[in-house]
Amino acid sequence: MDKTARLFSLMDALRRRRLPVTAATLADELSVSVRTIYRDVQALIALGATIDGEAGMGYVLRTGFFLPPLMFDDAELEALVLGASWVAGQGDEELVRAAHNVLAKVATASPRDLRDRIDGIGLWASPVEGDPGTVFLPRVREAIRLEQMLHMHYRRADGEASERTVWPIMLAFFERVRMLVAWCELRQGFRHFRLDRISELTVPGGHYPRRRSVLVREWRREMRIPE
Repeated sequence: MDKTARLFSLMDALRRRRLPVTAATLADELSVSVRTIYRDVQALIALGATIDGEAGMGYVLRTGFFLPPLMFDDAELEALVLGASWVAGQGDEELVRAAHNVLAKVATASPRDLRDRIDGIGLWASPVEGDPGTVFLPRVREAIRLEQMLHMHYRRADGEASERTVWPIMLAFFERVRMLVAWCELRQGFRHFRLDRISELTVPGGHYPRRRSVLVREWRREMRIPE
């Protein structure tokens, strides 16, 4: 691996982590020596990368640094195209536009025009069939993003109907089902709601009283999902 490719790989390794990572770990991941990692970190700092830390303690990349040019190998480009294709098939018009815009930005932000390569990739994601609550997707996504409460009319699988105020924290996409993860004020606990079983949905205004990141951690612990 030449130095340029190695610096890109090191940047990718740092971007993937929020917490400091040791030079030894980076060296093992990139199959280079620890001394090489020390030198490459200093080279990136000289190029303007805001890397905190020092030898023996670990490094962390602060946000806001972009190392041009933007380059993707074949597998990375296939992952982007397949992911965007899947998102575009979910029935949420805003996400459809966003997915197409992402690919257009990727194609034109690279040193070479990638539009022909993107159009020629032989991967395709089937669009969702039916209407699994897609009409509510934009409103639910916005409520999650803004940490807003939702009020809904909901009908369970056994036919029992109820009105609930919930604190939405996550939206899960399965093949035929869209599932809302939320803290339910009625049940005083985390519950999972299928969007296609919601008949009415409103945003009463106001934020729920606890941060979503805290609620997500509590839900993961309850579900025994590793952090």
